[in-house]
Amino acid sequence: MSANDGDQFPLGIDELLERVRAAYERIEPQEAYEAARAGDALLVDIRYAALRERDGLIPGALVVERNELEWRLDPQGSHRLPEATSHGLRIVVICNEGYASSLAVQSLHQLGLRRATDLVGGFQAWRGAGLPVE
Repeated sequence: MSANDGDQFPLGIDELLERVRAAYERIEPQEAYEAARAGDALLVDIRYAALRERDGLIPGALVVERNELEWRLDPQGSHRLPEATSHGLRIVVICNEGYASSLAVQSLHQLGLRRATDLVGGFQAWRGAGLPVE
């Protein structure tokens, strides 16, 4: 295959993450904490159960398994959570270290949830910042 035949070379994950993240503004732990406390953001924890059991939970965050995220947060979906009230909802997706959450945000944007973002550094950054964990 040559570069002239119109085919693109596959992206590596680092380049994919860079492109995905360039499409929106990520949020730091303290800002996410303040937005959630003010009722301006919905925190959504997509970590798998073993990590939640090991490290704890962010008080008030919704736990939504990654494989259910789109179905639970789509305001038009029949399986949506009660909190998924509109496409204008500000959602902060939280994974363990802030990688899987970026790819999840891309998917939410495709559903029209344009205010979705993710937490820089994920749960580990939240905990490292001394923010509440239960």
